Amino acid sequence: MEKEIARPAGIPVLRVSSGDIRSDALNPDHRFASMPLHILNKDGRPGMTRRQCMGEYKVKPIKQKVRELLGYPYPARIPAGVFVEQWVGISTDEFHRAKDADVKYMRNRHPLLDLSWSRSDCVRYLTSLGLADTPKSSCLGCPFHGNAQWRHFRDTSPSEWADVVEFDAAIRQGNARANASGSRLLGEAFLHRSRVPLSKAPIDHVTAAERATLRIGADEADVLEKGVEDGCSPWACRGDADALSQDDFGLAT
Repeated sequence: MEKEIARPAGIPVLRVSSGDIRSDALNPDHRFASMPLHILNKDGRPGMTRRQCMGEYKVKPIKQKVRELLGYPYPARIPAGVFVEQWVGISTDEFHRAKDADVKYMRNRHPLLDLSWSRSDCVRYLTSLGLADTPKSSCLGCPFHGNAQWRHFRDTSPSEWADVVEFDAAIRQGNARANASGSRLLGEAFLHRSRVPLSKAPIDHVTAAERATLRIGADEADVLEKGVEDGCSPWACRGDADALSQDDFGLAT
């Protein structure tokens, strides 16, 4: 979209990064910000590890870039009244995720809420512009993916599917840094919420949430079935409503 839309409109696209979460998870010498992995305890109880990845790999590098753009890189103090206005694409379906920024040099606006646009409205608008296949932002191996997103990878991108299946197997005992330091996971970790290997997970099962989205209409259902309802952004992670920490299940690592 950068080449076709942003560049002709004179809109710069800036990319920031804080590393590769997959490489960091498998590197025993690298500090790892925990992903919200689905855990199966030795006694059969389910659980979930803490989610730190959004803050470490998304929010932190964005704030660093914003400071740079304002001319006050860390640890410089940003004067009062100096800020950026940040537009966040949260629709009415997710209004509960709309939040104010937690720093004074960033002020959040939610234009889709101002327009009273739902996800369906967004899909209709994108379809009218010939952009119906626009995916929703999410990490390739995010444990918050629903079955539709996993199927989309499997059925349309064999290389990405092979990648996430391999990663799922590689993190079965938790992240490499914790294992190397002697803090081994008391159980097994999985990417899919069924807590079975991704290659064997029941991703062909159509969930109640998927059936609900399919009732919206045939045109939009085709887009939603590809996983548009899944995913997150730095400011509206799907896990805000779903994630539970290990403490909630009495888990330990």
